[in-house]
Amino acid sequence: FGGGGGGGGALPSLDDTKTKPAPETSEADSKALHAKIAAIDGRGKALFKKKNYAAAAEAFTEALDLIENSDVEESQSLAKQAVTLTNNRSAMYEKGGLPDLALADCDAILEREPGHSKARTRKLRVLEGEKRYGDALVEVCALQLMFMRENRDKLRMGIPVAPPVSQSKIEDLMGNVLPSEIERYTKEIEKRKERPLPSDHTVVQLLQSFTGYNAWMREAARGGSIPALTKEVNDCKEGEDDAKKVAALLKRGRRFAYERKFSDAKDDFEAGYALLQSGGDALVEKLEGDTHARLLEWVAMSRHLRYDLPGALKVYEKCSELEPQNSELLVKRAGVKMDGGDHDGASELFDAALGLEPDAVDALLHRGNLNMLRAKPAEARKDLERCLELRPDHLLARLRLATILMGSEDMEGAKASLDKAEELDPKSSEAHSYRGEMHFAKGDFAAAREEFDKAIECEPGNPTPYVNAALAVMNTPTMDGRGPPDVPEAISLLEKAVKADPQFHSAYVHLGQLKLSVATDLTSAREVVELYDQGLQQCRTAEELKDIVSMRILTLAQIDAAQALKMETLNMQ
Repeated sequence: FGGGGGGGGALPSLDDTKTKPAPETSEADSKALHAKIAAIDGRGKALFKKKNYAAAAEAFTEALDLIENSDVEESQSLAKQAVTLTNNRSAMYEKGGLPDLALADCDAILEREPGHSKARTRKLRVLEGEKRYGDALVEVCALQLMFMRENRDKLRMGIPVAPPVSQSKIEDLMGNVLPSEIERYTKEIEKRKERPLPSDHTVVQLLQSFTGYNAWMREAARGGSIPALTKEVNDCKEGEDDAKKVAALLKRGRRFAYERKFSDAKDDFEAGYALLQSGGDALVEKLEGDTHARLLEWVAMSRHLRYDLPGALKVYEKCSELEPQNSELLVKRAGVKMDGGDHDGASELFDAALGLEPDAVDALLHRGNLNMLRAKPAEARKDLERCLELRPDHLLARLRLATILMGSEDMEGAKASLDKAEELDPKSSEAHSYRGEMHFAKGDFAAAREEFDKAIECEPGNPTPYVNAALAVMNTPTMDGRGPPDVPEAISLLEKAVKADPQFHSAYVHLGQLKLSVATDLTSAREVVELYDQGLQQCRTAEELKDIVSMRILTLAQIDAAQALKMETLNMQ
C-alpha cells in the first residue's frame, strides 16, 4: 500500500498516554475529533466494500494518525476506537496480501487487549498462511484458553458449547509441525554412540520368549561363578590365548546374563567380538565347537536390545551363514525387522523358519505377534493355537491368545486362557496384568486395580501394571462415586512406572497429561516439558518419539498461549 500504510498510525501506547501531560481540551474538541474519526472510518469501510483494500488501509491509517497527533486527552472511548481502527486496517492488510503488516497490527492490538478474539483469529489465519505452523498452534491454544475461561461454568455443568477451533484444525497444524520435530529428535538419537539397555524386565521377557532360554540358563549356571570366570579371562595371555579368552568371555557373559547383570554381559560379548574382529580367520579357526556362532548370537541379541538394529541384523546374518539350518536365528532376525518396521521382511523370515522346521514354536509365537501388529487377529490366533498344541505349557502363547480373545470380546475364552496361564505360573506378573486388562475392558475397575496390584507385587520391575493401575484409578470416582478420581495416586503410580523402566514411553505421556491437568502455575507446567524431555532421551523408535514430541509441542504451545494472555495458570478449575 502507498501513503501511510507502512509508516505512521501505530496503535498508541497506554504507557505513553499516561506519562504525557494531559492538555487542556474541551468537550467540543473531543466531539469534533470523534466526528472526524467516524467520517474517515466510514470512508475506509466504503472502500473495503468496493474491495479497494489499499485505499481502505490508508483511510484507517489516516484516522489512527489523527488520534496519535491529537491534543485531545485519550479517553476509554478513544482507546477503543484506536483498537477498532487498527483491527480494521489489519484486515485490509491481510486481504491485500501484506501479512507482515497484518501481523504487526494484530500484535499491537493483543499487547493492549490480549483477549481480542478477532485479532487472535486473524493472527492464526495469517500465521497459517505463512506456514508458521508452530506459532499458529500457540494462537489456537490461546483461543481455547479464552474459550474455557469464558465458558467455565457451562463446561462444568456439561452444557454443550461449540469450541472456537475445530479438532481437525489442531490435527492439521500438528501434522505440519510434527515431521520436522521428529526428524530433529531422530537425528539426536542416531548420534548416540552407546544406546542403553532396556529394563531387566524387558530383557528377560525377550529372552524367555525363545525355547532355548532354559538350556542356556542351565549351561550358564553350571559354567562357573563370576570370580572363577574372571580369573579364567585374566589368566589368558594376550596374543597367545585369544581363542581361550573369547570362549571365557562368552561363558562369563552368559553367567552375567544368568544373574541379570545384563550390562556386564553385553560388555563381555562385545569384548569377545572385538577380539574376533582383530584376530580374523586365523583366530576363528582356533575356536572350539559352536563358540563362534553362540558369541555372534549373543552380540546380535545385545545390539537388538539396545536398538542398534542395523548392527544386530548384520551380526545375526553372519551367524546364519555359520548355521543356515538354525530356525531360531531366522526368528530372531525377523524380530529385528519387526522392530525396524519391516513387517514384510519379517514375514518372509518367519516363513523361512517354518519351512526349515514346520513345528518351530518360536516362529509360531513371534509370527503370531507380527500378525497382531498387522491387525490380522484370525491369523495370529491360528499361529498361537498351533503353538499351544505343540507346547500346552507355553505361558506367553496363553497370554497373547487371551489378548486376541479380549479383542474379539470373547471374555469367557480370554478368562479360560488366563486361568490356564495362572495355573502354569501363579506368580506371573504378566498373567495378573492381563487379567486386570480383562476386568478393565469389562468396566470393573476395582477388580482390575486388584489384579494390577498383584502384578506389581509379583514383579516390581514390570512397568505395565503401574500404568494400568493409574488408568484404573482415573476411572474410579472417590467419595462413594460422588468425588473426582484420586489424581495424586495415579501420578504416584505413573512415577513408579518411569522409575521401574525409564524407557517405558507411555508412562511419560500419561504422567505428563495428569501433571499438566493439576499444574497450579506456569512453572509447574514447564516441569511437564522437562518430563517430556527426559522421556525423549529414552525413545528408541519414531512411533515412541511421535507420542512424546506431540505432547511436548502442545504443552509448550499452551504455556506460550497463557503467557500471551497474561495468565498465571492453565488450570481452569
